[in-house]
Amino acid sequence: MDYSWEDISPYNVIVNTTGMDARAYQINILKSIYAGRNTLVVLPTGLGKTLIAVFAISKSLYEGKKALMLAPTRPLSEQHYDSLLKLLKINATDIFLATGSVRGSKRQELESASRVVVATPQTIYNDMIKGRLSLSDFGIVIFDECHKAVGKYSYTYIANECKERGIQVLGLTASPGSDQKRIRELVAALGIEKIEARSSLDEDVSPYVMGTSTRTVYVEKSEPIKAITAVLKPVIDEHLHNLYKIGMSPFKEFEHMPKGKLIEIGNNISKIEAKNYRFNAMFNYVYLLNLVHAYDLISTEGIYPFLNYFESLQSREKKSRSLESMLKNAEVKRAIDIAMHAAAAGEEHPKMWMIADILRQQGASKSTIIFVQYRSTIKKLVDILNGEGISAMAFVGKNNGVTQEMQSSTLEKFRSGKFKVLVASSIGEEGLDIPSVDMVIFYEPIPSAIRNIQRKGRTGRFRFGEVMILVTRGTKDEAYLMVSRLKEKRMFDILRRMGASMDRNPYGQSQYRQKKL
Repeated sequence: MDYSWEDISPYNVIVNTTGMDARAYQINILKSIYAGRNTLVVLPTGLGKTLIAVFAISKSLYEGKKALMLAPTRPLSEQHYDSLLKLLKINATDIFLATGSVRGSKRQELESASRVVVATPQTIYNDMIKGRLSLSDFGIVIFDECHKAVGKYSYTYIANECKERGIQVLGLTASPGSDQKRIRELVAALGIEKIEARSSLDEDVSPYVMGTSTRTVYVEKSEPIKAITAVLKPVIDEHLHNLYKIGMSPFKEFEHMPKGKLIEIGNNISKIEAKNYRFNAMFNYVYLLNLVHAYDLISTEGIYPFLNYFESLQSREKKSRSLESMLKNAEVKRAIDIAMHAAAAGEEHPKMWMIADILRQQGASKSTIIFVQYRSTIKKLVDILNGEGISAMAFVGKNNGVTQEMQSSTLEKFRSGKFKVLVASSIGEEGLDIPSVDMVIFYEPIPSAIRNIQRKGRTGRFRFGEVMILVTRGTKDEAYLMVSRLKEKRMFDILRRMGASMDRNPYGQSQYRQKKL
């Protein structure tokens, strides 16, 4: 069946659709939104959530109402503002980007005069509680990256105002997560009455997705890494066993212990009232926590991140007794010594050399994003790739001297092809206008449905893409790989069940607007 923007007439007349073909899933989702119910749209990265938002805004404008579009960061708000300027057939002065750089009184004036307001939720929250902005004239509020709308986040306050005033809500995300309780909290926070969830395999989406191949690449620990982990493991098990003996841990050996249980142990210790008992437990716990992190770094990240971590611990001005004891431990010192000798000999984690080999085989004309968990790993990997003749740059959050201008410059260079390999932290996963690439590499698996879907969505948009996940055998990588697969499947199962339940009990017009009639 052929689809046309005329299928959603008359609201299409306000949108500049030149050069854009109507897609089946977009038309189907928009018809659902136009029915007036508060809608959660779950759509993989790169499949046009912003365009769906623009058409939702067009209906509100056509009916004489204003529209508010929220995004969790200023760069993403600016990106949406630029998109609205291009796509909406209204005066540019009718669209206002509200930021903290605009004086409060001036912002009030511009928000009042504008037909479309784009902002971070914190800016709007501040204006609402100070009486500078009322939502009474708004027909729709769009919550981009709406999986953040839980707890006391500003999104939640604004969503409550929408419910009180009967304003339609549209939530957009690539993934709301895989925890049923969290998804229900999100649905409740936004007052969602209809779920429109799509994967790249759905019938109305698959014709528009070029497709990806996903491959898991296993690597073995190098001999220096095996030596370091062999030295650390008995020390870790010693302190875990100390916690086991006093009833604070159900595990004797840390390799049998899920990471979440480690956090749970700390929470339980903090509740102990007896001071001496709590001190003894906390001493062993802090020792354990630091060493488990170091063990994971050397196992799955690399020698440089491992040494960098210990440097950061040693440089602390104030150290707990537990930390002082750990840094003086003879076996810990021996592990650090092995790492230093390995680094001096040019050794690193096999993943880094594996990536260099993969990129050489791929060829210089193709683009790649490598997602990495830790900044220290990013730094070392970029150094190695450039040393191997592969042009790469780091893309990390605003910290340690990195500014927004530097981030923008890096992205612009990547978009224009001045370098082909972007080594990114989690900031590259969400929202920002990063172009589709030929390959996405996970330096390590991550146990998060949200982040997995966002990462994978960076390829396979306009041409066939590859996803490669690196896994170090015998490490937490293997567990995280399994968890991530299960969580992604669970997410869509939950969304389909909840969506079906809502469809069996339709409200027609929004239940929140009915309250006001």
